[in-house]
Amino acid sequence: MSSLSARLLVSVSVLLLFFFGATIVVLDTAFVSAGEQAREDILDGHLMQLLAAAEPNEDGALSLPIDLFESRFNNIGSGLYAELRGETDTVLWQSRSSLGLQMPTGTMPDLGAPRFDREMLDDGTPLLTLSLAVQWEFPDGQLRPYVFKVFESLDAFNAQIAGFRRQLFGWFAAVAMIMLLAISVLMRSLLKPLRLIESEIGEIEEGRRVSLSEQFPTELTGVARNMNLLIESERARSDRYRYTLDNLAHSLKTPLAAVRALLGETDDKPFGERVNEQVDRMDEIVRYQLRKPASADTLVLTPIPVGEEVGRLVDGLNKVYRDKGLDIHAEIADGMQFRGDTGDFLELAGNLLDNACKWAKRAVRIRIEPAVDGRPAASGMLMYVEDDGPGIPADAAEALLQRGTRLDESTPGHGIGLSIVKDIARSYGGTLSILDSELGGAQIVVSIPPVGNH
Repeated sequence: MSSLSARLLVSVSVLLLFFFGATIVVLDTAFVSAGEQAREDILDGHLMQLLAAAEPNEDGALSLPIDLFESRFNNIGSGLYAELRGETDTVLWQSRSSLGLQMPTGTMPDLGAPRFDREMLDDGTPLLTLSLAVQWEFPDGQLRPYVFKVFESLDAFNAQIAGFRRQLFGWFAAVAMIMLLAISVLMRSLLKPLRLIESEIGEIEEGRRVSLSEQFPTELTGVARNMNLLIESERARSDRYRYTLDNLAHSLKTPLAAVRALLGETDDKPFGERVNEQVDRMDEIVRYQLRKPASADTLVLTPIPVGEEVGRLVDGLNKVYRDKGLDIHAEIADGMQFRGDTGDFLELAGNLLDNACKWAKRAVRIRIEPAVDGRPAASGMLMYVEDDGPGIPADAAEALLQRGTRLDESTPGHGIGLSIVKDIARSYGGTLSILDSELGGAQIVVSIPPVGNH
């Protein structure tokens, strides 16, 4: 999970789940406990009513009236039941509400100690019961044992608890969703400076900004300031390299000019022209290689229009290889840009095209497209260069990438072109591959990953 917002949201969700879960458990326990206590208090009141209504009858036994003050005792199947048992545990009296039901006997309570139990009817209906064993003193002084017992169905109570739990979960779920929505909106606002830094760094990478702005919160001010100092120091170091190496390049001009002058004095004109051509090549390579350290360490690189640069290369190569009558075809994606140094791109495309033209019979193709869809300057690059020449054997491909290795010594060159391309591609986090072309020759593929992936 790479998103800071997602991490915060997940962390907050876990905390909310934990605390809301604990709160739900506490509230549910408290509600159930309070409800059970209320039911016990009500049963205790009903039991007191039974004791108050009990009277000795003419037979010298204890009896209760048919109709009691609590109307639920008088309605069949009301869920509230009562009974009176004698000393042999025989039922002496039952409320009208228990008509047709077999009430559970349960456990005999201790004398004078009320006993609450959870019992069940034959049909599975749960009951909360309260029983009390007493010694009833009759007018003649005799003491006889009796057990008063009241029953209440827990169906309504359980339904009430289930309804309460549904409401509890529903309300807490709604509150959690509202809180997460509010937190996500708040985080979006709080993380806006980070997104601004990301956007400005992207603009710096694309060359559309030279430094980060200063409109950041206190916590990010130091980050922005240090980043700007780093950019400035890198830019200053690059300038120092460039000035130093420009001076060195300027110093090399004089020896190279002297070599050209000496070649002009020789009588062997063809030899002089050939050597002078190599001197020009040396001058070009020295200039690029001396400029390369400065550009490689530059923090801010501007996007390069690929189509224009490739067009210039193709025009030049058509002139150089006019005698071979090559068909050099370029296929460049619309708006394609290379984020890097211009010299690096010219070395990449130029070396590959030059090699292809040397070995091609008639056709050379170059195709460049983004590695992935995205911003033109930051979407990476795939470059395909192929020809209809003899190709490159698979067992020689790896050796050919080594500096100075050549397949044919009779062909002009120094054997460093592909190694230069490989080094440049690697400096951008890319790769170089040698494959077979559909044209019959070799296909060189250079892959440069998108910005941020290398």
